[in-house]
Amino acid sequence: MSDRRSLVTGGGGFIGTHLVRFLLEQGENVRVLELPDVPLPTGVEVVRGSICDPYAVRKALKGVQRIYHLAANPNLWARNKNDFNLINYEGTRTIFNQAAQHDIEVIVHTSTESIAHQNDPENSTVEHALAKMPGPYCRSKYLAELEAFKAAANGLPVVIVAPTLPVGPGDRSITPPTRMILNFLNTRIPAYLDCGFNMADVRDIAQGHVLAAEHGRTGERYILGNENLMLGDLLRWIEEITGLAMPRIRIPYWLALMTGIASELIADYITHYPPRAPLTGVRLAHHPMFLSSEKAISELGFPQNSVRQALVDEIEWLLNNGLIARHLPLLKEV
Repeated sequence: MSDRRSLVTGGGGFIGTHLVRFLLEQGENVRVLELPDVPLPTGVEVVRGSICDPYAVRKALKGVQRIYHLAANPNLWARNKNDFNLINYEGTRTIFNQAAQHDIEVIVHTSTESIAHQNDPENSTVEHALAKMPGPYCRSKYLAELEAFKAAANGLPVVIVAPTLPVGPGDRSITPPTRMILNFLNTRIPAYLDCGFNMADVRDIAQGHVLAAEHGRTGERYILGNENLMLGDLLRWIEEITGLAMPRIRIPYWLALMTGIASELIADYITHYPPRAPLTGVRLAHHPMFLSSEKAISELGFPQNSVRQALVDEIEWLLNNGLIARHLPLLKEV
């Protein structure tokens, strides 16, 4: 058992759960700062509270050598849009402000690929970059990343990681990438907006956080991704894995944008339930988000396990947890 104690904020989330398990397997003492009622793996110290609460953060930081800051609102829509700013930006500021009062070995800050291709601190003003962000989630994560760079410049040992779309088992909170996959599995969708993105096994992403803590350079950002895909490629994989027919018709961006605007207005003012086509997601899909993880591979030793196998593992997990309503001809419940 290691003498090191690591704090994971958001340790009950999709990536966080895998990170906590990975740290436990390495023999570390793990403390998790997480909201009440969020299930957590066994064998961890638990501090219940919010990253926006300085008292809870101070309690969680006591005796900690490493911080993995993952806690955030990862959704692309919220009924109260200010929640993104409060949690993702102000919560991150609270973490860094409190960490500055402790002797911390390293802080790994989890950013997102959804701002990586738009965020260019050297060539853009903050105002210009914020104007380019496609929604409140991205704006809040951009501001949080700026706080991470600022903290590093001010002497905190901050390393930034930007995961791409995670895929794999265990997404109990149903984050946007899993929600997208579930929508295709559970609904006979006639058409889709083809778009480009990068995906990686969530277990690789979790390990990448630890590799960043061990080998990352202060003030640097590492993209934790793997395979660049078009949505049409992902749909073909789903069809081959499950036997379900996936949509063949591609719709133009303007039609998807109109649908996104309408569905978000209905969600905001009528149903108050998340829209099937969040406007931020549609806007993100306008340009291919193809990214390279070569820096993380060469400097951190970031693994590149099969994304297709991670998709198989996710679909099997969704099936076994009763989240898939349709019969899958090529898979059976284990």
